[in-house]
Amino acid sequence: MIVGAALAGIAILWLLTSRPPGVVPSGAGLRALPTYNAIMNATCGALLIAGFVLARGKRIRAHLTVMSTALVASALFLGSYLYYHAKAGSVPFTGQGWIRPVYFTVLISHTVLAAAIVPLVLIVVYRAARGQFDRHRRIARFTLPLWLYVSLTGVAIYLMLYIWFPGS
Repeated sequence: MIVGAALAGIAILWLLTSRPPGVVPSGAGLRALPTYNAIMNATCGALLIAGFVLARGKRIRAHLTVMSTALVASALFLGSYLYYHAKAGSVPFTGQGWIRPVYFTVLISHTVLAAAIVPLVLIVVYRAARGQFDRHRRIARFTLPLWLYVSLTGVAIYLMLYIWFPGS
C-alpha cells in the first residue's frame, strides 16, 4: 500500500515537472477536466461529512456505503487529475499581490497532505475490511479531517487557479 502511494506521488511530481508550464490544453474534453476534478473533490468532501455524521449516529451500513462512494470519488478524481496533467502539464498561477502567498500556502499544504492521505486512507479501509474497528477508528480520527482538508482545498485551488485568477 505504501509503495503504491509513493509511486503515485512520484508520478504526480514527474507529471507536474516534466512539461513546460502554461501549456494550453486542446480539446473541450481536456479543458473540462479541471472543473470535473473540482466537482469530484467537492463531492468527496460532502460524502466525508455525511459519512462522519452517519458513523456518529451508529448507522454503520450507510456509513460504509457513503465512505465507499467517497473513496470512488477520490479515485475518479486522481485518475482524471493524472490524465489532465499528463496532457496539459502544470498551470501557472497568475494572481498578484496578497493572494499569491495565500495560494501557495494552500497549494503546498494541500500537496503535502494529499501525498500523506493516500496511505492513511488505504490503512483505514484495510482495517475496516478486516473488522479491526477499534484500530480503524483510531486512525480514522485524524485521517478524516486530513482527507476533508485535501478535498476542500482542492476545490479552493481550482477556484483560485481557473475561476478567480485565470491565466491570460
